[in-house]
Amino acid sequence: MTLTILTWNTLFGGRDGADDRRAQTQIKVISRIKPDVFLMQEAKGFDAAGGALLHALEAQIGMRGFLAIAPRTGQNLAIFIREPLRPLAFEADGANFHHALATLKVALPGSHRPLTLIGAHLCPYGPSVRCREAAYLAVQAAPGSSALLAGDFNSASPHDPEPEGFDVLPSHHRARYVADDLKGADRGVLAHLEAAGWVDIGHALDKAITPTVPTAAFTGTEFAKMRCDYLLATAALAVGAKRYEVIRNPETDAASDHYPVVATLEVPA
Repeated sequence: MTLTILTWNTLFGGRDGADDRRAQTQIKVISRIKPDVFLMQEAKGFDAAGGALLHALEAQIGMRGFLAIAPRTGQNLAIFIREPLRPLAFEADGANFHHALATLKVALPGSHRPLTLIGAHLCPYGPSVRCREAAYLAVQAAPGSSALLAGDFNSASPHDPEPEGFDVLPSHHRARYVADDLKGADRGVLAHLEAAGWVDIGHALDKAITPTVPTAAFTGTEFAKMRCDYLLATAALAVGAKRYEVIRNPETDAASDHYPVVATLEVPA
């Protein structure tokens, strides 16, 4: 079965107070992509009023959503799936992560094995915290398993060049990403995940190393120009990766401070 996977940090769910214009743009982008799986970060306010925003987005994009509440930050995570994917089990971890972790196990038609979908938003405040969070994700990359891990990792890849503008970031923002030598950007989080068996689909398929932050409308914020959002797959799933793209256009330039990332994978039966 071929699956289209989308991950996007939506920046407060696309809302700036009562202004939902970014959210409406995001809905248009998602509807055009029509993913089978959408992993959303910063679903802020989606737990309010009985999940009103969650249910509204389900109806608008034609997908079923599962919400992992971030009890300390309010930056919830959500995983949306489209039929014929069928949910088997859902777990939210708000204890071991700065925000939260969302894990959804789904059944695929014609497949005898379930697919595990993991949505992550790692801590923005330092690599030592992110490495601790990553340790909880390492065991999910067991050989032979079918699992996908995607989201905002707030980290540079060991395969990528030094983030553009990293040396001129304000010191309080630069400290979020700096390595132990206090010079370059830390790459240990992604290196540890890859050592555990996770495969970076973007590194495998995007030789241009397209940055995912910041978007054109959100320059001069806390980001250097870098890949910050990732789609990782277990080895058994990564062999089926067919396409990867960072969606950069006038709409996504302003819809969030992160660009959406989409991949197409052939999932083994």
